Amino acid sequence: MSAAADAQAPVRRVLDTNIVLDLWVFDEPKAEALRTSVESGSTQWLATAAMREELVRVLAYPQIVKRLTHRELPANAVLGHFDQYAQLQPDAPKAPYACKDADDQKFIDLAVAHTAVLHSKDGQVLCMKKRLERCGVAMNPTISSMVAMNAA
Repeated sequence: MSAAADAQAPVRRVLDTNIVLDLWVFDEPKAEALRTSVESGSTQWLATAAMREELVRVLAYPQIVKRLTHRELPANAVLGHFDQYAQLQPDAPKAPYACKDADDQKFIDLAVAHTAVLHSKDGQVLCMKKRLERCGVAMNPTISSMVAMNAA
């Protein structure tokens, strides 16, 4: 593949549930570049059915329902973004490193299996950054740094 084709290839990313909420529930300004990347197709968002189930569960939390109601945003609209942009993958095999929070393991496993970028704000995941880098997984890079890495 040519360098130009490599620069055009979508970046494989795994987004944990809090990041998905930042994108489409909280409209977090720091997540705008990532949202644009997902919506434009320059990101290949990898997910599993279990990740969607977790999102469904989290969207029913009282504090999230309150935010959705305030924004007049139905939970189904957030799920619609998931369904439109996430590329469902089979559950990944267990990664060589285990997260202390079992709920976060599925994100780590998928990122390792696909050598994908992992976006998370969870402290139990963030503390694994160096171990995940050994598996080829970058943690939370900015979109601009990923564009530069692809161009190199």
